[in-house]
Amino acid sequence: MQVNYMQENGFYKGLAKIGVVPVVVLENAKDAIPMAKALVAGGLPVAEITFRTAAAADCIKEISSKFPDILVGAGTVLNLSQAKRAVDAGAKFLVSPGTDKETVLWAEENKINIIPAAVTPSEHMWLINNGIDVTKFFPAQVCGGVKAINALASVFKGHKFMPTGGVNDQNFIDFLSNEAVIAVGGTWMVKPRLFSNGDFGQVQELASQASKVVKGLHR
Repeated sequence: MQVNYMQENGFYKGLAKIGVVPVVVLENAKDAIPMAKALVAGGLPVAEITFRTAAAADCIKEISSKFPDILVGAGTVLNLSQAKRAVDAGAKFLVSPGTDKETVLWAEENKINIIPAAVTPSEHMWLINNGIDVTKFFPAQVCGGVKAINALASVFKGHKFMPTGGVNDQNFIDFLSNEAVIAVGGTWMVKPRLFSNGDFGQVQELASQASKVVKGLHR
C-alpha cells in the first residue's frame, strides 16, 4: 500500500512551513558549520547540500552530527550510489534533478524522504503511481514557471511541487503564493561569492529576508 507522505510525514510539513530551501554548493567541509549557523540564525533551518563537489558527503556529516537544529539533505543526487552515501553521511532527505527509478524505489522502500524532479505529465504519473507526493519542478523558469505548475496541478490534484532553477529573490514569492507549491529551492542566499572571505553575514541577512517573506504568507 502506498503511503501518503503529505499526511503522515513530518518532514514535508516542516518543509512547507520553512518555505525556502537553500541549495548549497560547498567546496570545503570547514564551511559546513558556519553555513548551517548562518541559515538557522536567518530563519531558514534547512540546507540542500549538492553532490556537485567532493566535499558534499563530509559537509552533510559535519552538519548532521554537530548541528542538529538544521534539516540537512543532499541535492543533485543522480544515482543510487550517491543516495546511499548521502544517507550514510546523515542526510535527512534527498533531492534529484530528474527521476532515477532505482533510487526512487529504494528510497520509498527504506522510508527515506526523497524529492525527485519531474517536468512532463508522464514523469509525474510514474512518480505519483509509485507513492511520490512531492516533486521538484526543474528547471522551473525554463519549463514554464508558475503557468506550467498550474497546468500540472489542475490534473494532479493534491500533488505538491518544489520549483527550483531560475527561482530568485525577485520571483520566489510568486511561486510560494501558489497553493500547489510546497516550497521553493534557490541559491541566491548561499552563492559562494557571498562567503568566499569566510564571513557568512550576507548569507544570514539574505536568509532572514526570505524567511520574513515566508512568514508574511502565513504558511
